[in-house]
Amino acid sequence: MSLEAKKSIFADKCHKMSLEKHIAIEKNLNAAFDLEELKKRLQKKDYEKLMETKQKLTFQKGETIFEDGEFPKGVYFIRKGTSKLSQSGSYGKDQILRFIKEGDMIGYRSLLCGEPFQAKAEAMTDMEITFIPADVFLHLLEADSVMAYAMLQKIAYELGESANRITFLAQKTVRERLAEILLLLEQKLGTDPEGFIKIVLTREEVANLIGTATESAIRLISEFKSDNLIEVDGRNFKILNHEKLIKLGHVSM
Repeated sequence: MSLEAKKSIFADKCHKMSLEKHIAIEKNLNAAFDLEELKKRLQKKDYEKLMETKQKLTFQKGETIFEDGEFPKGVYFIRKGTSKLSQSGSYGKDQILRFIKEGDMIGYRSLLCGEPFQAKAEAMTDMEITFIPADVFLHLLEADSVMAYAMLQKIAYELGESANRITFLAQKTVRERLAEILLLLEQKLGTDPEGFIKIVLTREEVANLIGTATESAIRLISEFKSDNLIEVDGRNFKILNHEKLIKLGHVSM
């Protein structure tokens, strides 16, 4: 077996292991916030306080969940839909930080640090969110070790993702970055029954994610299509050849 073939097999195994780890952490987080399980674990007064104060919020596509600079009043558990976190750059251009889908949570980092939000959260689809007030959430972390451990796992995993993001932008070519971001989006957000990644992205948003000009992103997407690496239907993307994208992006996911 050639060295390149061995590298490809190793990269594919790393991708599967990372995906399994991501799924496990997500599963633990959802289990920790399951209301039936919380009722069993919490003291009666703590559970009743949670049920009295939590709110069901709905947002339409394009609406703002919270603004950059706003002080956190609680945490947001995504029950349905997808949102994005972005920061405004020096020239007023938004930089997308990451996407958040159902089963995930936002707002906790700033709350735990006691500082204003460092990013804007916007609904990319119609969304349903469970909002938990700050004082209730912080008390639950003290009262429930299962929830506290699930949050520690999540924070540790995202710290690793942030470190990988620095390497991603600093050391990889734009072509490598596009290959990796498509794989990461599929891993993070999943696919629909036809195999398309569950997110609608403009060419400008793709360019933003990989740190390049919109024109360069359009050219690269066209090249990936010609090479039969991906299928594109308007603003929807489908990966056709995972092995080649992993190899192209030098990805050990």
